[in-house]
Amino acid sequence: MSEPLKITIPDIGDFESVDVIEVLVAPGGAVQAEDPLITLESDKATMDVPSPAAGCITEVMVAVGDKVSQGSLVVLLDPTEMDVTDLATVEAIPQAQPTQTVATPAIETAPQPALSPAGSETIAQPPVQPMAPPDTLPPPLEDGGELPHASPAVRRFARELGVDLSQISGNGARGRILQDDVRQFVKATLTRPTSNSEPTGDSGIPPMPEIDFSRWGPIDSKPISRIQRLSGRYLHRAWLNIPHVTHHDDVDITELESFRQSLKHDKAHSGTRITILSFLMRAVVSALKAYPTFNASLSPDGESLILKQYFHIGVAVDTDNGLVVPVVRDVDSKGIVQLAEELAEISARARDGKLKLDEMQGGCMSISSLGGIGGTAFTPIVNAPEVAILGVTRSRMTPVWNATEFQPRLMLPLDLSYDHRVIDGAQAARFMAFLSAALKDARRLLL
Repeated sequence: MSEPLKITIPDIGDFESVDVIEVLVAPGGAVQAEDPLITLESDKATMDVPSPAAGCITEVMVAVGDKVSQGSLVVLLDPTEMDVTDLATVEAIPQAQPTQTVATPAIETAPQPALSPAGSETIAQPPVQPMAPPDTLPPPLEDGGELPHASPAVRRFARELGVDLSQISGNGARGRILQDDVRQFVKATLTRPTSNSEPTGDSGIPPMPEIDFSRWGPIDSKPISRIQRLSGRYLHRAWLNIPHVTHHDDVDITELESFRQSLKHDKAHSGTRITILSFLMRAVVSALKAYPTFNASLSPDGESLILKQYFHIGVAVDTDNGLVVPVVRDVDSKGIVQLAEELAEISARARDGKLKLDEMQGGCMSISSLGGIGGTAFTPIVNAPEVAILGVTRSRMTPVWNATEFQPRLMLPLDLSYDHRVIDGAQAARFMAFLSAALKDARRLLL
């Protein structure tokens, strides 16, 4: 029998204590290389942890609701086909001599990093599912109510705090109640006013009242997607914590559009769909270099700015499940055609739900374009920890006075939202003036 292997969580970027929302394997099950073992959910996205080798699962070390980080043990694997070229997340477990000690099933506690077993028996035993001790079983509900969806560890944690789980809405997979949900419920309860003042929700904001809309006619209910739930929390937090200001402007792109159209007839680039977004990305990088305050993030204590020396641009992509913002890296070192090709590729993977976590991190500034849909202006929400975001709507032909006559010019509406703690109105106006000049004359993008 081959030595069991430790399969651990690979590098998942800057994320710590990521929720396990689904376990896709069981002891005794066979997997192939790259088969998913578990699914993780961060505040921004979900990802599968694949098996780096083929084999048989001997033990699963995590459960739904656990929190894991890079290096956390996931499963023990008996390999049948091992790819020796990639052992980044696999670690051999040395065989130990059999002893007379009989291991007893461990009582489930709050999620902790799984411990490695002392050894492995040479004779395979059928997997045994330990029964939960009596004190971990939840009390029966009265009136035939449904049991709240939570693990025994979360139920025990709630009982210790005197919390009724039926009053909590779970944020885990399929509405599962997590320990963080219990903590947030306790915090909200402790801060809730006890006098005759109006009850408030998070951040002291009065909650929206519950309304029975069926009183006025037929209704239907449709759950929002996971991406919408996650992005909604981020947007709500950004809106509450960042003092937003939006600067609106129109940019003359008549010559730029003429140049872009000419590229369609260029045989060297005829197979690439070049949109105005590629030019916008290069123009934004030029403006970030001229005004480095925009290429920064505010420190957590609010006492200093973290100035970035790289130029990664996030681009909002509309998908069937909601808005995602993949990041195109090192835009300053890429040409217009290369950016167009990379945008097409990363946008397609975003719509197919195949983006990796690190592909949505590390942006310096984001661009949200509604040009393909319409509109004249809007207020994009800053994608924290960035300090600014550029909104784009559909260009339109407009008569512009040139001191002697009106001329038809193609004008592109731009909307710059920024964090007023870092950027003031004069800086925003200068940034937009620089951006406008760069787009008006495409040759400036080469500087």
